[in-house]
Amino acid sequence: MLFNSLQFLLFLPAVLFLYYIIKPKHRWILLLIASYYFYMCWRPEYIILIIISTIIDYFAARRMEQLPDINRRKKYLYLSLVSNLGILFFFKYFNFFSESTTALFQQFNIFVNFPAFNYLLPVGISFYTFQTLSYTIDVYKGDTKVERHFGRFALYVSFFPQLVAGPIERSYHLLPQLRKHIHFNYEWMKAGVFLMLWGFLKKVVIADRLAAYVNEVYNNVDSYSGIPNILATYFFAFQIYCDFSGYSDIAIGCALMLGIQLMKNFERPYFALNIQEFWKRWHISLSTWFKDYVYIPLGGNRVVKWRWYYNLFITFLVSGLWHGANWTFVIWGALHGLYILFYNMMKEEKILDPRKKGRARQMLNRFFTFHIALLAWVFFRANHLGDVDNMIIGMFQPTVGSINLFTFKIDLYLSILFIGLLVMIEWLIEHKNLLQKFEHSGRWMKWLALIVGITIILLFGVFEEVDFLYFQF
Repeated sequence: MLFNSLQFLLFLPAVLFLYYIIKPKHRWILLLIASYYFYMCWRPEYIILIIISTIIDYFAARRMEQLPDINRRKKYLYLSLVSNLGILFFFKYFNFFSESTTALFQQFNIFVNFPAFNYLLPVGISFYTFQTLSYTIDVYKGDTKVERHFGRFALYVSFFPQLVAGPIERSYHLLPQLRKHIHFNYEWMKAGVFLMLWGFLKKVVIADRLAAYVNEVYNNVDSYSGIPNILATYFFAFQIYCDFSGYSDIAIGCALMLGIQLMKNFERPYFALNIQEFWKRWHISLSTWFKDYVYIPLGGNRVVKWRWYYNLFITFLVSGLWHGANWTFVIWGALHGLYILFYNMMKEEKILDPRKKGRARQMLNRFFTFHIALLAWVFFRANHLGDVDNMIIGMFQPTVGSINLFTFKIDLYLSILFIGLLVMIEWLIEHKNLLQKFEHSGRWMKWLALIVGITIILLFGVFEEVDFLYFQF
C-alpha cells in the first residue's frame, strides 16, 4: 500500500478510529493486523519472510536472555545473523554476485553458468532486516531488554508507518512505546497531520513531478547532452531528497497520530557545511545504524590512522551495497567513503578549519558539499556504469535534445518554482526558527497553512501513485 494512494487515505482514518476506541491493552493486536495488511497489499505471499525473521529473532533473543555467559550467546546471535542476512542475500544480491562472478571468470576464459532466480525483490526487506538485526545484536551485548511478548515484538518488526522505508528504529526506543497505554493527544494529532502534509507536498508536488524529467533523460542517455543532463542531475538531487524525506515525514507524522514517536531521519542535508555533516543530516537512522553496528565494531577511530581510514571506507562501501545490487551503488558508497577520507585528512593536516564561520566561507562550503554530493548522485541514479560516462561527459557537450521534456512547458517552470520554495522554507527553518514560530502562531495561521497546503497538493500534485524511490532498497 502506498502512502500516496486513495487506499491509504481510507486505511489510516479507520485504523486511528479503532485505535482510540478499543482498550489500550488490545491495541497491539489492531496495529499488528493493520501492519500485516498494509504489507500484504503489495505482495501477500512475502509476508512469510517477515514472519520467519520475527520467529527466529524472537526465539534467539529469548535463548540469549537465558544464557548469562556472552560466549554461549554467540550461536544464537549467529542464528539471527545468518538467517536474516541469508534471506536478504538470496532475494536481493544472489543474482548480482552470480553475474559479477561469471563476468570475472570470463575474463580468464573460464565459462561458468550460475543459476539465476527471477524473484521480485520484497519491498522494504533491507529496512526491516536491519531493524530486527539491531534488536538481536543489542540483546546479545546486553544493551536492551528482551521483549517477551511475541505479539509486541512482531509489531516492532512490522510497524506499518516505517515498515518499508524506515526510519530504521532501535528496539530500546520503539518497544517501550508499544507497551505504553497511550491516550489521545490533540497536540500530537495536530503535529502529525502537519508532518504528513509536508511529506505529501514534497512527494506528490515536487518529487513525482521531477521524476518525469529525470527518468526521460537518465533512461535515454544516448539521446541527450548538455543542459538536459545538467538539469536532470540537479532535479534528481531534489527528487530523491523530497521523495525519501517526504516518506519519512509521512511515516513519522502517521506514527505520531498513534502516540508513537519515531526518530528523525532527515535534517536539511543540503545545508551541510561539509560531507561529514551531510551524513549527520541525511538518512540519519541508517547512518547511525552503520556507525553502531559496522564502524564501531571494526574499531572506529580508536585504532591507528590507516585502520581508522579503512574502517571509514569499508563502512561507506557496505552502505552503498545496502542500497542496491548494482555496481553503481557500490561506487556511490565508495565515492562518499573517499570524500570522508579526504575531509578527515584535510582536517588532520590543519588545511581545513571547521571553526571558521564567516558567511561567505559557509556559503562556499555549502556550495562545494552540495555539488560533490550531486556528482555522486549521478552514479546512484544511473541504470548502468556505462551510463555514467555518457551523463557526466554529456554535461560538457553541446545541448542535444529538447530542454522541455514535460507534457506541458508549465511543468518545467513549476518544478523550478517549487524547488525554490522548498529551499526558501528550509532556509527559514535552518536560520530563522520558522518551525518554532509556526508552533507558537495563532490558530488562524495553522488553519490557513493547512488549507493552503491541501490546495497546493490538489492543484499541483501528481496523482499517479508513483512508488517511493527507497521501496527498491
